[in-house]
Amino acid sequence: MSKGALEDKISRTLTQWEKEYLGRGPISVKTDIVRNMIIVVLKGILTPAEKEVAKTLDGLLSIKKIRSDLLESGSAQLKEIIFNLTGQEVVSMHTDISTKTGERVIVFILSNNLEEMLHKLVTG
Repeated sequence: MSKGALEDKISRTLTQWEKEYLGRGPISVKTDIVRNMIIVVLKGILTPAEKEVAKTLDGLLSIKKIRSDLLESGSAQLKEIIFNLTGQEVVSMHTDISTKTGERVIVFILSNNLEEMLHKLVTG
């Protein structure tokens, strides 16, 4: 599988996971494989109510904490998804959400350099 095809498959699979696990999916998802990292940017993930609550500092911190806790509660599923798609173990997962833009970034750190492995497969 090419790097672009795998990135697209990861984006589609994580969109489906968000819909099933969190109840609604992002407007768009972009995945990039860079060395041993998978970087996923999800746009349009906040509900209108969350955007309203995030207008205050307490609300903003509350939304960030709740969203972080929700993702953490599904981290085993996410790591399994990435392993099933790439064959690589997820060493760690990092995430943050912008309450201003409604974007979430998830970075998966893998056990090996997936980008290099995919390059070798394509170039033989």
